[in-house]
Formats: sequence, structure tokens, C-alpha cells
Amino acid sequence: MKTPEFFKRSELTATLWTFRNEFLMVGLFSMLANVLMLTPTLYMLQVYDRVIASQSELTLLAMSLLALALFGVMAFAEWLRSRVLVRAGVRLDERLGTQVFNASFESHLSQTGSSPARSFGDLLQVRQFLTGNGIFAFFDAPWAPIYMAVLFMLHPWLGVLGLFFAAIQVLLAWVGHRHTLAPSEAAVAANSEAGSFLQSKLRNSEVIESMGMLDNLRQRWAKRHADALVQGTAAQALTQRVVAWSKFIRYSQQSLALGAGALLVIDGQLSPGGMIAANVLMNRALGPIDQIVSGWRGFIGAAAAFGRLEKLLLGFPPRDAALSRVAPQGQLEVRDVVASASGRSTPILKNVSLTLASGTVLVVLGPSGSGKSTLARVIMGIWPDVSGNVLLDGLPLSSWDRGELGPHLGYLPQDIELFEGTLAENIARFGKVDSAQVIEAARCAGLHDMILRFPKGYDTPIGEAGALLSGGQRQRIGLARAIYGNPALIVLDEPNANLDEAGEAALVKTVQTMKAKGKTVVLITHRPGVLAVADRVLLLIDGRVQAEGPRDAVLAALQAAAKPANPGPASAVAVPA
Repeated sequence: MKTPEFFKRSELTATLWTFRNEFLMVGLFSMLANVLMLTPTLYMLQVYDRVIASQSELTLLAMSLLALALFGVMAFAEWLRSRVLVRAGVRLDERLGTQVFNASFESHLSQTGSSPARSFGDLLQVRQFLTGNGIFAFFDAPWAPIYMAVLFMLHPWLGVLGLFFAAIQVLLAWVGHRHTLAPSEAAVAANSEAGSFLQSKLRNSEVIESMGMLDNLRQRWAKRHADALVQGTAAQALTQRVVAWSKFIRYSQQSLALGAGALLVIDGQLSPGGMIAANVLMNRALGPIDQIVSGWRGFIGAAAAFGRLEKLLLGFPPRDAALSRVAPQGQLEVRDVVASASGRSTPILKNVSLTLASGTVLVVLGPSGSGKSTLARVIMGIWPDVSGNVLLDGLPLSSWDRGELGPHLGYLPQDIELFEGTLAENIARFGKVDSAQVIEAARCAGLHDMILRFPKGYDTPIGEAGALLSGGQRQRIGLARAIYGNPALIVLDEPNANLDEAGEAALVKTVQTMKAKGKTVVLITHRPGVLAVADRVLLLIDGRVQAEGPRDAVLAALQAAAKPANPGPASAVAVPA
């Protein structure tokens, strides 16, 4: 069956369309269950109007056995539809889990969306709604008119009374949604903000404890927490008022329906069995509406989560799995790059251009805040707001599949991010551990002998974020990870910030080794010790390229510019002798 155009909007809607057979089965089971829901009504009518009048025990036994059999079929149908939806929910998660993970990660990296945790929370919310009791109300709701029709057949006034209470319930749902949605969302946002504030401070607990900052931060958290409590209390008060009115209407409906039936019995317009049956039937007719009212908030939440997921998957579609490129050689070209950031009136990088042949070592110099780290992220293709082009072997970085490109890139950021696992797993980027390549990378980074002194060698766990290592050890492991597999392009941002003399010597040796292998290295630093291995030097000041070219020529120009009494911008950087 051809997929309708409506369901081609995103991977999410297209995936839901593939479950149409399951939803059709649920609809059929719901039809069977709702038809059999008339069994109690018919049973009561027969018992009150026939069995009691005839006093036939055999008729009562036969009718009771038939009713029990129908109840069993009804229960089996309801169990089957629940089972179908649960399995469909699991398959939905399996189909979309990887795509949501990839899309949410790309969205978070580009700073245009929520975190991956929020996206998976949205997927969970959609799946839970599709497999929960809320969805059954929508399958049962089309049968409410049939129950209403039976009420009209028993007596027109009973049908009118049922329609009246149905309208009251719908009105209550609309009023409740209109008045409780905004306060509930505000309360959730306030709680999330307070929790995020606390979590972010826990990551820096050592700094907080050592400098006595706990009380000051607690006061700030307490203010956010108090605001969340106030908003949460207000939202709960509104919700409880709506629930109280809903209960009042529900109990009033049950009593008034019984009273109306009794009045009709007194007037001789309805039998006693019809009175009891009408009360049960009205409860059943209004049941789906009551379920929709009580589950409306969940439906709104699931609809909002669905919209966010659809927007996410539309904005970050899956890459073409069949796309494959030749391994890059490391030729880098940056063309007229302008990098911006939200909250800044001026760009961080302003028309930066450079070209590096394979096997070139470029050292980037510049004062703090000149945009060096931003340039490193732009070269790696991970800065979100960029105009211009970054080409690797003549192809834009954005045209590569990141899973395919990743092994050909090496990156060492200023803030070393290691992950819970062993030393070998971190160096191997948590892929399949190639022992020979792990040891080669560790040797090249001057790390091998140090690792052998650990209790379990390369299999030593490093704790969360490498908490069991020193700053210099983390930096060397990050360097080994960056050069693991001999990538074609390596970007090192302040790689010697936490290194001693031995570590810096190992760094210089590593860069020389990569250069000898024909790898392109971009090295950002404030320290002049690594200039000896540079082929080219780039001076970056206030986001602009002040000088770029062969090392000796650039250094000579900078030394000449530093001699005048009124030095220009180039003299803002100390030039090594």
C-alpha cells in the first residue's frame, strides 16, 4: 500500500504509518470489546423483565453462562489489543531510537535544539501514550454514539440526559485544559531549571567545597527551588479544582440517571430492568469521554512531544548510509569563514582564510579571546553558526558522514573530556580496541611507560570523566586518542597547557612523527616551545588573520613589527627569539 503524502513529512510519521496494520487490529478488537460491553445491559434487562417474571431457574442459568462466556471473550479482546500496542511501542522505539539519538546529538551540537535526554524523553512520552490507557479512549470514543442510540431506544429523555452530561464533560475538559496547561508547563520548567542548576554545581563540588562557596550557591538554588514550589503548588491547586468538579459531575450523572429512570418507572414508561440497564449504559457511553477528559493532559503532552520529535527528525534527517568517500589525505582549505555566537553583536572569526597541504604543521598564535579555539572547532566542523567553507581534500566537511569521517580526524580540545571506561577504551574512542594501534598511539604520545605503571595497565578504569587522573595525564591520554589510527587531520588546542618539560618534549616528538607520516597538524598554543616543528604560522588577533605564512618569514615580520616605539596590533603577542 502506497504511503500517503501526509505521512512522508518525516521519519516519525512515516514510521507510524508502518504500524497501520497494528492500529487496525486494535480497532477491530476495540469494536469486539465495545459490542460485548452491551452484555451487562442485556443481561439485566432479561433478568428483571423475564427471569424474575417467569421464575425460571434454567433460563437464569443459561443466560448467566452465556454472559460469562461473552465476558471472557471481551476480556480476551481487551488483552489482545493491549498486547498489540505494547509490542508496537517496543518496535517503534527500536525503529527510531538510533535516529533520534543521532539527530538529537547533531541538534545539541549545533546549539539549535534540546539535549539528547529531552529528545529521548519525548520518544518515551509518545511511546507510553501509544501503549497506555489514554489511546484506548480514542478507540472507544466512536462507540459512545452507539450507546447513546441505545439510550434513546430505551427512552428519549434518557438519551437527552446522556447528551447533556457528555456536553458538560467536554466543556469541563476544555476549561480545565485552558486554565491548567500554562501553569503546569511553567511549574515543570521551574523544576527543571532548579534541577539543572543543582546538577551543574555538583560537577564542580571540589571547587565549591575548597573555597567555601556552598552556602552562597545554596541560597541561589533555594530561590529557584522556592519559585518552583510556588508554581507547582499553584498548578496543583488548579488541577485539583478541575478534578473535584469532574467528580461532582460524574457522581451527579450516576445519581440523576438512576433518578430519571426511577421516575420513568413510576410513570410506567420504563421497566425496572430498563432503569438499571439505562444507568449502566449511560456510564458506559460517557466512559470514553471521561477517559479523554482525564487523559487529555497526557494527550497534549504526547502531541507536543510528537511535534518536537518531528521537527528534530526533519531538521536532522539520517545520512545516506550508501554514501562512501575515499579516505582523505589531509589537504585543508578554509575560505572566508565568519563564525558567530548568540549574544554577541560582532562575529568571533572575521573572514578567516588559509590553505594547508597534506603533511603541513600549522601553529596558531594569538592572545586570549582572539578566536583560536573557535577556529579549531570550525576546522573540525563542530561550530554551529558559520558562514564560508571548510574543505577537506576539496570536499565540504558537511558533506561527509561523521561516522565515516571521524576516524580520519583527531581533536584535542582545551577541556579534556574523557569518559568512564578503561584507558584502552578511551584511547580507542570506545570503538573496537585494536591493541597494536592503542599501544602505538600511547607510545607516540609518550604515555606507554606511564600506563604500564597503572595497576591493570591499559585495562585500568579511569573513573567518571577521568577523575582518577591528573591534569597532565588526562591531556596525554587525550593526545593519544587524537592520534589513534593515524588520522589525516589533527587539531590540537593548547595541548601543552598541563604538560611539564618531559610532556612538552613528548608532544614535540608526536607532532614530528605525525608530520613524517604526511599528516596535517593544526596546533594552537601560547607557548613558543613547539614553534620549532611548525611549517607555517598563523597570527590571529580579534578574530582576524594578522599574519600567515612560512614560519621564518612570519616570525621575522613579527619581530620587525615589535621594534617601533608605538607597536601595532601584531606586537600584542610575545614573539620568541
